Formats: sequence, structure tokens, C-alpha cells
Amino acid sequence: MAVKSKKKEGLLAENRKARFNYIIEETLECGIVLQGTEVKAVKAGHISFQDSFVEITRGELYIKNLHITPWEYGNIFNHRPDRYRKLLAHKKEIEKLDRKVNERGYTIVPLKFYLVKGRVKVEIGLGKGKKAYDKRSTIRDRDVKRDMDREVKKKYL
Repeated sequence: MAVKSKKKEGLLAENRKARFNYIIEETLECGIVLQGTEVKAVKAGHISFQDSFVEITRGELYIKNLHITPWEYGNIFNHRPDRYRKLLAHKKEIEKLDRKVNERGYTIVPLKFYLVKGRVKVEIGLGKGKKAYDKRSTIRDRDVKRDMDREVKKKYL
């Protein structure tokens, strides 16, 4: 008989557009500081972070342009949807990210939100913006892969 793990993991939201617009070189898992009903709203999937980014201010990570819709069953103490939210990471990791952002012109973008043991985590990526020709090559590679998969499926079915 298999024993179920108490570790609960689940993808809440993913920013696929970030991987299309940026060349992601490094990723980092961070905790996020949420207030009251924000946790329930995030778990319900009421989150939008297409244009959001991470900024380093006074040695701390803050995610900006993250919109968490207020939880519909909340009360007058619901959160503000567009407030800046602090990300939790080790000081050395923040310093490493800060050096790369300042020196080489990288940007930090959130890639996905997920649950680990019931806690909301954010995966952020250190990336460089793609040029138009890079985006076209990404589209071309994706189309070629889709065609190859389709042919393989036809052949073996």
C-alpha cells in the first residue's frame, strides 16, 4: 500500500510569455509575503502577472505590477490588488542577483506561482530581453517540433 506524501505541490499560475520574451539564464525559488485573503485568492487562481517584474530595493526583493484580485468572500479588510509584495530570499542570493542586474542589464521576472507544503512560492528568473529575430526563431523551432511530433504520432498509430 502506497503512503501519500504530506508535501502538497501544485502549480497555481505560469508566465509562459516570460520565456518567450526573455532568455532565462537562472531561476530562484522565493517565498512571498501575502496578507489575509490574498492567500485564498492566489490559491483560487485570481492572479495576473504578465507584465510584472522584480525590483531590488535596499537589499530586498519586491514584485511589482502583480495583480491579485480581492477574494469575493472577503470583508472590508480585503487587500489592495496592486500593492508591492516582498519576496523572501537569502541575502547572498539577493546580492548575486543585484550584481548581475546592475552590471549586465538583466531583468528579473516571475515565472510561476506554486504551492509547496501549503505555502505559496514564486519562481523568479534572471533574464535578458530577446530581440525580434530571437522571437521568430523561437516560433519557428516550436512549429518544427509540433510538425515532427505530429508525424511521429501518425507513423506509430
